[in-house]
Amino acid sequence: MADSAFFCTLSHEGILAVRGPDASKFLQGQVTCNLNYLSDSNASLGARCTPKGRMLSSFRIVSDDDGYLLAMASELLEPQLTDLKKYAVFSKSTLSDESAEWLRLGLSNADELLSDLGLMLANDADGVARGEGLFAIRLADGRVELWLRRAISAEVLEQIQAKLPERPLNDWLLAQVRAGIGQVFGPTRELFIPQMINLQAVGGVSFKKGCYTGQEIVARMQYLGKLKRRLQRLSLEGSELPALASELFSPVHRSSVGEVVLAAQSKNGVELLAVLQEDAVSDGRIHLGSETGPALQLLDLPYSLNSDLEIQR
Repeated sequence: MADSAFFCTLSHEGILAVRGPDASKFLQGQVTCNLNYLSDSNASLGARCTPKGRMLSSFRIVSDDDGYLLAMASELLEPQLTDLKKYAVFSKSTLSDESAEWLRLGLSNADELLSDLGLMLANDADGVARGEGLFAIRLADGRVELWLRRAISAEVLEQIQAKLPERPLNDWLLAQVRAGIGQVFGPTRELFIPQMINLQAVGGVSFKKGCYTGQEIVARMQYLGKLKRRLQRLSLEGSELPALASELFSPVHRSSVGEVVLAAQSKNGVELLAVLQEDAVSDGRIHLGSETGPALQLLDLPYSLNSDLEIQR
């Protein structure tokens, strides 16, 4: 499934555009990632937080002409757009929903196809290769996001369909779960600080960029705090997907010890990402929905956490 060659439409996300002379200055004070690291050949993950450091959205951001494009969960786009416009009143920047102007595809094991499209994409995570009306972004696990302007999307889509089978979005999300990349959706809005979904470990938080909304809390947690809840990967028997933000339980506490972040069906059941308390992880007895609910098994994440490296960005 997730490790085979395929393409799918990334229909679960929309695109928020920030354009204009002040786009970089404006966004730099709003998001966790450092826009100075972005270029024609580099993209980034990132998030936007409340003053208390809780994530309002998470996204993948890439530069485009006179501004930036942020791909985020579709249900978050309108509230983020409305909120950001309040802060952009005195800025020479314009904000809009450009979801209808782009077709975004997920590609797995499709580097030969990229070459056919004239895109020479390096293997480095967050690398970007650009063509006329399209660009590709390399993800950390080797998958690729292909962004196409609608004006050329039909022609390119026909080429892709001739070379690759189309798979459901579930297969893409399963690969995301296995890559350990957490994401904010409507049900999990304002539940987590960035470190709870390991965003700092995958390049989505900069500790050298200066002030942004929520920065004080995020930095304090990195330098002084002891994080008690963190992203974990788990498996679950059965085929029914748990809802996002579903609570997880453990005998070590009588109350919830975590919430589901992302889930997808696999060949053997369900795989998911969840934010869990450390003592529940150490105990290992984790259940969905209640202390007597279905049992979950802990799985490894594909990366390690290193606070010394994380603060170098």
